[in-house]
Amino acid sequence: HLITFFTVGPQEARAWTVHTGATAPEAAGEIHSDFQKGFIRAETIAYDDYVALGGEARAREAGKLRAEGKAYVVHDGDVMHFLHS
Repeated sequence: HLITFFTVGPQEARAWTVHTGATAPEAAGEIHSDFQKGFIRAETIAYDDYVALGGEARAREAGKLRAEGKAYVVHDGDVMHFLHS
């Protein structure tokens, strides 16, 4: 089965697919292999929180943005920003 996660920037929002059970570094690798190799953490917001609060800034203010590590299993609808070296 596949699930969808999102990346959002000032110019574009994009949906990506990964297999159920994929970790954050594996999801980062769907965007670019260098992101997986240099993975540091993923700033993650649940989709429902992102929509209900009107975006990343308000979700962060409300404490809904989480820093997830290499073992994090991606959930369907996660909005993710990957930090990498």
